[in-house]
Amino acid sequence: MDVRKDETGTAAGPCLMVEKSGHVAWLVLNRPRQRNTMTPEFFDEITRRFEEFDADPEVRVVVVRAEGKSFTAGLDLVAAQALLGDGSAVYRDWLYRKIKELQASMTAIEKCRKPVIAAIHGHCIGGGVDLTSACDIRIASEDAVFSIRETRIAIIADIGTLQRLPYIVGQGWFRELAMTGRDFTAGEALQMGYITRLCPDQDALIEQARTLAEEIAGLSPLAVQGVKEVANYTRDHGFHQGLEYVAQRNAAVVPNEDMIEAVAAFLEKRTPHFKGR
Repeated sequence: MDVRKDETGTAAGPCLMVEKSGHVAWLVLNRPRQRNTMTPEFFDEITRRFEEFDADPEVRVVVVRAEGKSFTAGLDLVAAQALLGDGSAVYRDWLYRKIKELQASMTAIEKCRKPVIAAIHGHCIGGGVDLTSACDIRIASEDAVFSIRETRIAIIADIGTLQRLPYIVGQGWFRELAMTGRDFTAGEALQMGYITRLCPDQDALIEQARTLAEEIAGLSPLAVQGVKEVANYTRDHGFHQGLEYVAQRNAAVVPNEDMIEAVAAFLEKRTPHFKGR
């Protein structure tokens, strides 16, 4: 497998790493000794990386995985002490703008036109649920443990979980988990529909993520990215507006070269080769 790597990080070392194989980009959380906790630099890099993935025509699918024993233990509480100010009006205005920046980093995952798969093992805590909730597909190994931990440290989760999770698991599960802050297992996550596949261990998880990503990457990028765009639009604007939007979108792109290739491949009994145009 041809893998191309690109690392980025801080003075403390790389916190994210990108590996590319064919049309699949792997975004690797790479602070294993710190359980991949999220620093201010981490959020900045998430935004930049997903903007790059969105703009790269060679990338058709993104997989997010992690090195070490945990997917992520959430916010780096030592680094987060800088968020505690003096309670002044100036501080509160600054904090509001900082929260909006952190929210934008998770929204960058959702706005990326390319499908994003989260491959989760070990702990996925707090900000980890924010991150994975913004992904399109979530799969996990049996050792995965999740928690919307914020109520246990006396704050409100504020960078996307409370907005996205109800659409994934429904109001009942969402409110129980967000209000108690309790741990829930990979088995529970599968039961409630938060994850779609459960793997016996981390090796099987990575292989399953690779298989799923390559399956999607082999399809027409126009169609796959269109599904993500229409699904998000319908969620945000409603059923009837979603019908109108997909009608307009298909009217704008049909016919296209990928459709012609799909028909030709079917008639010739071969695998289609899609180019995204």
